[in-house]
Amino acid sequence: MCGIVGYIGPRDATPIVLNGLKKLEYRGYDSAGLAVLQDGRIEIRRDAGKLARLTELVNDSPIHGTPGVGHTRWATHGAPSARNAHPHLGATGRVVVVHNGIVENFLELREELTAEGVVFNSDTDTEVIVHLVEHALASGLNLTEASRRTFREIAGAHGIVLMSADEPDKIVCARIGNAGGVVLGLGEGENFIASDIPAILEHTRRVIFLESHQMAVVTKEEIRVETLEGAAVTPKIHNIAWDAAAAEKGEYRHFMQKEIHEQVRSLTETLAGRVDFKDGSISLPELHLSSEQARAIQKVTITACGTAAYAGMVGRQLIENIARIPCQMEIASEFRYSNPIVDEHSVVLAISQSGETADTLAAMEEGRRKGAILWSIVNAVGSQAMRIADGSIPMQTGPEIGVASTKAFTAPLVDQYMLAILLADLRGTLDEKTRRSLVADLRLIPDVVGRALKREAEVEKVALALKDVRDCLYLGRGINMPIAYEGALKLKEISYVHAEAYPAGEMKHGPIALIDENMPVICIAPKDPWHDKMISQIQQVKARGGMVIAVATEGDELVAGMADHVLWVPECPWKLSPVVTVIPLQLLAYHIAVIRGLDVDQPRNLAKSVTVE
Repeated sequence: MCGIVGYIGPRDATPIVLNGLKKLEYRGYDSAGLAVLQDGRIEIRRDAGKLARLTELVNDSPIHGTPGVGHTRWATHGAPSARNAHPHLGATGRVVVVHNGIVENFLELREELTAEGVVFNSDTDTEVIVHLVEHALASGLNLTEASRRTFREIAGAHGIVLMSADEPDKIVCARIGNAGGVVLGLGEGENFIASDIPAILEHTRRVIFLESHQMAVVTKEEIRVETLEGAAVTPKIHNIAWDAAAAEKGEYRHFMQKEIHEQVRSLTETLAGRVDFKDGSISLPELHLSSEQARAIQKVTITACGTAAYAGMVGRQLIENIARIPCQMEIASEFRYSNPIVDEHSVVLAISQSGETADTLAAMEEGRRKGAILWSIVNAVGSQAMRIADGSIPMQTGPEIGVASTKAFTAPLVDQYMLAILLADLRGTLDEKTRRSLVADLRLIPDVVGRALKREAEVEKVALALKDVRDCLYLGRGINMPIAYEGALKLKEISYVHAEAYPAGEMKHGPIALIDENMPVICIAPKDPWHDKMISQIQQVKARGGMVIAVATEGDELVAGMADHVLWVPECPWKLSPVVTVIPLQLLAYHIAVIRGLDVDQPRNLAKSVTVE
């Protein structure tokens, strides 16, 4: 989950690495550090806290040189502190490492190294890596071979970058397993390393993604990719379409606010090139799906984590309702260990913004092991989940920097809607009139989302009324039941308010005991097939003195007459309504967090992509 940046070339590495880390701080912000080769020795600046603290250190005590590596940390082993911040030096002070992942056998390795007289200066698992490399160097190996030996000794999944003062012409890096990406950027007379694309976009759009169990030797002239066993690899070079400006806040106060408002554009891009409104058809070319293959599918299992899992809960209903294929949604961290019943007639569909979520990748591997077809819906172009899949649906939303996902939630809702139509069409289970009608409904989406966003000031007033709440209950039914879960998650993530979500029909089976005048209940109640049932839930809450905040369709006087506050949304076809009903809940969580003075883009204890188990 940590952010890593490396640079080798003729320029001073310090500003390049610091600026790259700034673009990656969403990956971790417990501590940060920088190491550069200055006058033949490795100089380090690091401290606990956010990147601003590291910048202060560098301003107070400048370091300049090349090559250089940097790191922004999401703590696993060892509390956030200067002692545990990366980079970590070896005992000689001549080798330095930055690392993303968990060394699963670090206790065993640490005991062995300690017995040999190695003194550890941190509580992290990472430090064993640099000591192992130094041990191998002492036996006469060069940095490349010493690193290769070390990569074979450590267990777990990793992204690792190593630099030595004695071999200043190279940086060695590796990806092992599903611990997050290692992206190599190709420049002119200089090259770059990062754990995610935004860090290097301003320098190059030509990148190589390391695959699992590959390593690279990076010099200013070339990038040489090999397997961990030493076999040469000819990597594919990707050209990234995003521009650097897409990863900047622009006029907005926070990335999250920017990305909420970008949803009109991102959803328009999601539809672009895929929907033919003239003939009412859907095209998803990266899925590589034929009619014969579609007809052979007997089951779809959607797997994901967090926000993506709630998108998958909506997708399950769409695929069953439209395509009439049995579908289930499985949390990836559970699916990977559940000995799932899937085979060659099953599809495992993974959803991931980053495409690097460790549990989701492991779930895909489990599906592959059992012979399933692998599909993915991914935002990060070239990510692991996209590369290992048999077919994919790129979200086409552009980079999402805010830790709390917004546009990467709504895009896969539309992607799964389109997938359901395509599957039904290829399987011959959808008549032309119905297909055309479903496709035509997609034309409405950018407009209704835009109209919902124009009500932000109204949502902010409700946020002001709720700014001091300590608990919230979210209720939804049918296709909007997952929106209750997503709304509650957003409030927890950035406002630190305890929130629970339930299928509304389950309220009377226990949660109703919580209802009193101090318990706000947010009811997602648009005009959909479950509207009457949600009216009943609202009445039950009001009968017990609860405060009701309703998400309702514009003009719904019945809801307006019962609710204490209403978050209005435009009328929308019910199968697409989750795309709209989630908008005010995103805005509500955002504004409550802002009013409470919290760090919206970097909420405590979280990071953007979870690349460790």
